[in-house]
Amino acid sequence: MRVRPISPDRLVAELTERLLTVASVPASAGSAAPAHLRVAVDGPPAAAPERLAAALIDPLRAGGRPAVHLRAGDFLRPASVRYETGRTNPDAYYESWTDEAGLRREVLDPAGPGGTGRVLPSLWDAAADRASRAAYRVLSPGTVLVVSGAFLLGGGLPFDVTVHLVLSPGALARRTEPAQRWTLPAFARYADEVAPASFADVVVRVDDPRHPAWVQRDEATG
Repeated sequence: MRVRPISPDRLVAELTERLLTVASVPASAGSAAPAHLRVAVDGPPAAAPERLAAALIDPLRAGGRPAVHLRAGDFLRPASVRYETGRTNPDAYYESWTDEAGLRREVLDPAGPGGTGRVLPSLWDAAADRASRAAYRVLSPGTVLVVSGAFLLGGGLPFDVTVHLVLSPGALARRTEPAQRWTLPAFARYADEVAPASFADVVVRVDDPRHPAWVQRDEATG
């Protein structure tokens, strides 16, 4: 494994280039070309996956691809489900806060091969604890759909490209807000049980957000 330091701007540029390349690859013989490219930007809040996902949108559009950013945080379950075992239960946070079935049903499957392209930008307003009442939207052909959030790679969600932002345990503890440190055992479980850094298409170390590093496995092309 090699770790290549990279600037934040260069990280966005290289990720954009990679996504544009993948999006332009034709389908293999006998398989249907996906209408859209479904991308996960996975990481704990301390890694700011939403910020990186949002930063990709304008460069992707400049590269000739429609691009949309959705947040997994807009696909939470109702508070009665999330807080059934308490508001600071790390196991519940890990296992049942995100409505993965809803995210798949309303976003990832419609954006996948043979899907309608009609997606729901958000499902649940966590602040008001009610359905978000968002309107469906139809994706333009060839849209790069970027979904950001935590624990995206452990439930078999159908992403075409996966990006995982990883921090050392010490950096994660330092950069997690004190009021949210109860979540740290959940991220330790995720790293241990899922090990997303071992299989994500792109792994980026963000112990210091000003100095990220692209992790390259020796057998991979980067």
